[in-house]
Amino acid sequence: MHGAAAHSEALFLFQIVLLVVVGRLLGELMVRIGQPSIMGQIIGGILLGPSVLGYFAPGIEAAIFPQIDAQKSMTEAVAQLGILFLLLLAGMETDLGLAMRLRRSAASISLAGIIVPFICGFALGEFMPQHLVPNPDQRIVTSLFMGTALAISSVKIVATVVREMDFLRRNIGQLIVASAIIDDTIGWVVIAFTFSLAKSGTVDFAAIATSVFGTLVFMVVSFTIGRRLVFEIIRITNDNFKSDLPVLSAIIAIMGAMAMLTDMIGVHTVLGAFVAGILVGESPILTRQIDTQLRGLTTALFMPVFFGLTGLKTDIGVLLQRDAMLMTLGLIVIASIGKFGGAFVGARLSGLSRAEALALGSGMNARGSTEVIIATIGLSVGVLNEQLFSAIVAMALVTTMAMPAMLRWALRRLPLREEEETRLMKEDFEAASFLNRFERPLLAVDLSAGSELAGRLAANFAQARGTPLTVLNIDAGEAAEDADAAKESPDLREKTESFATRLRERAIKPKENDGEDAIATSDIHVTTRLRDGAEVSDVLKDSAEKGHDLLFVGVDPVSSESGGFSRRVSRVVSAFASTVAIVVSREGRTPVTENDLRILIPVSDTERSIRAVEFGCALARPRGAAVAVIYILEPNEMQQRPRFGREESGHAAAFERIDEISAQTGVKITKTLQEGNSAEVAVLRHARRGRYNLLVVGVSRRAGERLSYGRIADTLLDTSDRSIVFLETEQA
Repeated sequence: MHGAAAHSEALFLFQIVLLVVVGRLLGELMVRIGQPSIMGQIIGGILLGPSVLGYFAPGIEAAIFPQIDAQKSMTEAVAQLGILFLLLLAGMETDLGLAMRLRRSAASISLAGIIVPFICGFALGEFMPQHLVPNPDQRIVTSLFMGTALAISSVKIVATVVREMDFLRRNIGQLIVASAIIDDTIGWVVIAFTFSLAKSGTVDFAAIATSVFGTLVFMVVSFTIGRRLVFEIIRITNDNFKSDLPVLSAIIAIMGAMAMLTDMIGVHTVLGAFVAGILVGESPILTRQIDTQLRGLTTALFMPVFFGLTGLKTDIGVLLQRDAMLMTLGLIVIASIGKFGGAFVGARLSGLSRAEALALGSGMNARGSTEVIIATIGLSVGVLNEQLFSAIVAMALVTTMAMPAMLRWALRRLPLREEEETRLMKEDFEAASFLNRFERPLLAVDLSAGSELAGRLAANFAQARGTPLTVLNIDAGEAAEDADAAKESPDLREKTESFATRLRERAIKPKENDGEDAIATSDIHVTTRLRDGAEVSDVLKDSAEKGHDLLFVGVDPVSSESGGFSRRVSRVVSAFASTVAIVVSREGRTPVTENDLRILIPVSDTERSIRAVEFGCALARPRGAAVAVIYILEPNEMQQRPRFGREESGHAAAFERIDEISAQTGVKITKTLQEGNSAEVAVLRHARRGRYNLLVVGVSRRAGERLSYGRIADTLLDTSDRSIVFLETEQA
């Protein structure tokens, strides 16, 4: 018994490794010839299965993949997990914002592209020969599966091909993907209902009504309470667990819980996994990290195993029979004409040109992974037999492999419109922006006067960028004699929570006189944290490791009595291994009032000063604040080599970059060019003359034990009567 078990486990491992290796090699080949990698994984399974290896060497095929229930159940378990992980990843790739922005056109195209092939597929299921139907008493369920398999596009395949062609950001590319997203979402709901119908065996209207109501409740709760709950689970897990990859475990638990919930309400687990993926993908933190971890696990293991097993179940030999061959050809023709024609008509009705409608029809005709998953579910519940399953897989292969060439041909015919070019320029700017790297700012405070200004600025930044904000109180508390006693200081916790509440309230909407360019968002997510007896350096190091990537420092004193930064600020800055913004408050001398923020940014021909302009615009935008830049032209500047690598002068290149930032962010920036030998004196004079109350200065750290950003920054710190933000970035 033990020997049989050991042999079974060894064979299972061999099967998994073989599917992964063959799938990877053939997938690589497909990618090199311009096809999706899953095509190679399915073909690999076909080569290892009864279609090829079983035909030429049946003994070897039977030895590698024996038809033993206990053995098959082991690989099937991995395949079932693969379905859930594939749907989780598909959900994460689903851009609901894109679907909502293009909802009218996308809905019209998607509905027309679903209804036409669905009716054709359903009719084919109703009129096909009875011997091809697994269970004649459940023909309607088989017909529903056939209709759905023909109607849905694979958003993963569509998005992959459009992205590879560099058309994902084009209007037509976004419309194709948005339509595929709606296709997928509707399709999984239909499959969930069809699955419940297959389980009951009859058209039980009470059961269907229960499933429909349960699904509606599930969807509403998921996209309201569930969205915030998933974010909190990710945040709490990430911030409190010390072991490796805790967030990945939390996401798997979320996926499993939501899949079991949909199973409990009588629909398939795939709907729960898909919705879980959407919610995880909308998390405002750690999205790149989560995507990398999940994509690695799914791509390396679950995809080649699942699609390889799909190929193993596909017997091309059964399709050589006359009825089955006609059925397969009919599926391919109906699927292609129905999907292309429906999407084409929907696009024309939406007001798109003939060339755009042609591209949409071509793009929506890819099935791939979605149809394979649907066919696998249908086979597992007995509403599809081996012939129908193989026919649907063949249809998915043919339509998917034909789609890239058709779409490339159609997209090359589309000109670039002016408004589209403007949008693409804005997206290029956002992608290259220094601010694009920040997902999770951290605000270090001690509840001093400096903390108030830092808090307002950090809230502005979080609001402008749509990121959550964490408030870290690094003070031990007045009531505590030492750091350990701060753990039992309810007063400190209450004060910190009160501080965070003020930040939330401030971000709900700008004041009426904040300016016509002010933006309004519903809220910012603010969480609080105390030192809890730990060293400040350890807390900040841990925060950086937990995904915090920008530190606002709002503590007093900022300066030391002998000049320069205080030891406290130096320790805080040194402990945080990422970008730092030190806020120096001069509220007692030149207040930065709630509704009168006026920002002045000294600039030069260095990258750090351009980054300071981007940062200043992010602080200004939520309140429609005034922003100005001043370039101090030193006498010897024209003899220096331009640092932007251009033939023109440094200030002209800098002003060109600043004009681009102004145009793309919508923040008006006043530019001043001034000659002078003392930059710091000229900056302060200009600030007083223009009534600017906040300086934003891009700096880079100088070597040495003492925290210093150079002569100009140190002089501004010691002499300025204006509040300052020193933005520490890498030296460009």
